[in-house]
Amino acid sequence: MAATKKAVLGPLVGAVDQGTSSTRFLVFNSKTAELLSHHQVEIKQEFPREGWVEQDPKEILQSVYECIEKTCEKLGQLNIDISNIKAIGVSNQRETTVVWDKLTGEPLYNAVVWLDLRTQSTVENLSKRIPGNNNFVKSKTGLPLSTYFSAVKLRWLLDNVRKVQKAVEEDRALFGTIDSWLIWSLTGGANGGVHCTDVTNASRTMLFNIHSLEWDKELCEFFEIPMKVLPNVRSSSEIYGLMCLGDQSAALVGQMCFQDGQAKNTYGTGCFLLCNTGRKCVFSEHGLLTTVAYKLGRDKPVYYALEGSVAIAGAVIRWLRDNLGIIQTSEEIEKLAKEVGTSYGCYFVPAFSGLYAPYWEPSARGIICGLTQFTNKCHIAFAALEAVCFQTREILDAMNRDCGIPLSHLQVDGGMTNNKILMQLQADILYIPVVKPSMPETTALGAAMAAGAAEGVGVWSLEPEDLSAVTMERFEPQINAEESEIRYSTWKKAVMKSMGWVTTQSSESGDPSIFCSLPLGFFIVSSMVMLIGARYISGIP
Repeated sequence: MAATKKAVLGPLVGAVDQGTSSTRFLVFNSKTAELLSHHQVEIKQEFPREGWVEQDPKEILQSVYECIEKTCEKLGQLNIDISNIKAIGVSNQRETTVVWDKLTGEPLYNAVVWLDLRTQSTVENLSKRIPGNNNFVKSKTGLPLSTYFSAVKLRWLLDNVRKVQKAVEEDRALFGTIDSWLIWSLTGGANGGVHCTDVTNASRTMLFNIHSLEWDKELCEFFEIPMKVLPNVRSSSEIYGLMCLGDQSAALVGQMCFQDGQAKNTYGTGCFLLCNTGRKCVFSEHGLLTTVAYKLGRDKPVYYALEGSVAIAGAVIRWLRDNLGIIQTSEEIEKLAKEVGTSYGCYFVPAFSGLYAPYWEPSARGIICGLTQFTNKCHIAFAALEAVCFQTREILDAMNRDCGIPLSHLQVDGGMTNNKILMQLQADILYIPVVKPSMPETTALGAAMAAGAAEGVGVWSLEPEDLSAVTMERFEPQINAEESEIRYSTWKKAVMKSMGWVTTQSSESGDPSIFCSLPLGFFIVSSMVMLIGARYISGIP
């Protein structure tokens, strides 16, 4: 009997999407942007002390191997020839810090996750050394001095982990964000692995000069980081053996936000609103970050973005599931919220890791307020969804003030956008339309687009006339503007009450008795993908 003929759909492009909560591998048709198959594996988070968040780098790597293997099996079952996969893009959680031994390939400590707060005293000590009239850290990096970014996490590892100290002394240590760890491992590891990163991930370390696009000697000296441990910096779209792109940049690409002023919001573990500011750095006066959006080729220009980052978005749903047990699956949150259709005056500020943009207030902790005897788990579920939307509103307001031209609609993506209650709430609270693509995996799409467009691969055109149209779902505001403003002003009162809970001493000690708040329980090509994916959604009025 003749062998079954494999379907010819090529060229295909794969994307590794390594996020805080899960890893996925997805395969797209480069001519139509159709998602053909994917597989997902959830990633464990460890909380060894109050405010500490860690992950196992080896578990993350194994999850990538598993997702690739399972996706290829599914393609085989669909009679699709996997030899047509011409490139693989990588999108990753940013800032999360890994140090490993280049001789053995073994991590020297768990990955310190971007949400981790252990470095607050380090941040406070460093801030005293920055002249008030010359914040050279922010002017060079576009970032405020914060526990969020990689430099202070690496400084903590160098100060506190003897295995890391010894490896640096013996010239065995390599540092990287998750993209660097994956690329090095997937390209050979101890047997010749490529130690690199792309400009978008480098721009989140606080060691990278976003103007010269190089590691900055003055910054490395300030943080006392040996430059020999840093990866080589590449563009977001080229072949290096293997290479990748920070997840929010990937989403920007995947949403096809290629034009100055285009913006997208991604709802994942956190929430990240990026606005393309073109080839100029725009520095925020309202608590936003200036970051590298993408550089789609070795000889292509760099594009910048303003970014507002919310630490806890989807993570609050996971917290309700894993810590409180009021839901069994993340999907149940929509059902609970729908039962009541209101929070009944209950407000939830999920400041588990302090407040990020626009406040940058590390002393904040989570609170639920406005409770009465009538309040039940459905109201808390609704308040949790509202919290995601209110936090987005705060960032959008800041972005509108910085840019001077209010957004007429918000393009959205990420797993949480499947929740229709959330999307309608977001439109109501912003009081502008919310627009989501029928295929919400724009982070992975952006990574795939950057990979497929790389010089030497060339199977995906990023020219506007070649980009496929994507069907959209639109959510219009359904409440009046006055009601929207009243709810938002009450939220801001709750935010004020969440601040000032924690002192440096208490957060360093990890003593839970001090807290009155809620604790947290192939080819690889860089891809600042979300922005690019948003452009597929262009043509929206």
